[in-house]
Order: sequence, then C-alpha cells, then structure tokens
Amino acid sequence: MATYLITGANRGIGYEYCRQLQARGETVIAICRSVSQELKQLGVQVEEGIDVTSDASVADLQHRLKGTSIDVLINNAGILKRVTLENLDFESIREQFEVNALGSLRVTHALLSNLRAGSKIVLMTSRMGSIGDNTSGSSYGYRMSKVALSMAGKSLAHDLKERGIAVAILHPGLVQTRMTNFTPGGVTPEASVQGLLARIDELNLENTGTFWHANGEVLPW
Repeated sequence: MATYLITGANRGIGYEYCRQLQARGETVIAICRSVSQELKQLGVQVEEGIDVTSDASVADLQHRLKGTSIDVLINNAGILKRVTLENLDFESIREQFEVNALGSLRVTHALLSNLRAGSKIVLMTSRMGSIGDNTSGSSYGYRMSKVALSMAGKSLAHDLKERGIAVAILHPGLVQTRMTNFTPGGVTPEASVQGLLARIDELNLENTGTFWHANGEVLPW
C-alpha cells in the first residue's frame, strides 16, 4: 500500500484518481478548496480549504502533513479559460499561470520533505502545452501556463534525480469533464485515469522527465 496525494481532488480527473486509487487499496490524501459530496462519500482523507495559489494556504497544508510520507504526489489542480487574440484577457492569463504552473511548483516545493527516495511526482499538463503540436493557436493563457508547467517538470526531474525522486509530465487526453464542457468526443475520466495510473506505475529514474499521453505515447515538446 502506497500513499498518494492528489490536488484538485473534488471533481473530474482528481476525483477519479481518488476513486480508483482507493479501490485498489492505496492510501489517498485528497486536497481541495471545497469538498464535494462525491469526494466525502469515498471515505478518503480530505484536506479541505487549500488554495494552491496561496503561499499561506500551502504552508498550512505543509503543517497539516508534517511527518506524513508521500509516495506519489499528483499535482492535478488546474483551470482552463478561453483566451483568444481578439479577447486577450491578461488577468485570465495570469490566473492560469498562478493555478496551472506556479500552483503545482508551490505545492511540490512545500512537500519535498514528505518525499523520499523512490517517491514520484506527477504534473498534470496538457497536449495544448506542446509547442510542436500547436496547429490551431489561441487559448493563450492555458497553452502558455502548461508550457511553463512542463518546463518546471523537466527541471524538477533533473534536480530531484539524485534524491531518487522521479517526475512524470502527463497529458490526460481530451476528457469528458466540466472543464471541457463534457465534450462528446472525449474519453471518460475512468478511461483516462486508468491510462494515467499505468504511466505513473511505470515511472522510474530511467524515464523521469518524460512528457506522456495517458495512452503511453511520448509527446513532442
């Protein structure tokens, strides 16, 4: 049994991570700003009231988890807001950087003392953050923040390798969640998380820093 911590755990992919991990017998620590009824009913450990954009809030999480060993840290909290060239909303872009990029790095840094050799860190990025794969433009805040997150993951992979901590940079696929307005062309959260957990299970110091699709495809930067 391993201990998994998941941010943004109250719904969507985060909730599905919690559900599947609990079902396979892992210890789950679910982090969220406000807890959903579905998450409450899982019966996992919930740490509510945590805002990944706040230094004070993340410091509170660090205090709550003092002495708790974490085997896998899954930085899942994220937001998507459509920003086009015609509607270039800089406040929205800044907010997406704060949540998607800086939030994940803030949580990871705060919880480094909870990790040990053999622990793993997961950054939930997106194919929309691939420069080589960008064939449609737009979505400035989301794309830019996910590029920044992927770069943070690559640096973490180098910096933490000597400590025995591996890092995965993962794209969940196009998933039917509230974030995507439950797009009919997407995969279910269940199918996405099954693939994501397979990538996490195979993560090691040899493949640390890889940018993976949930289906196992290595994505272009």
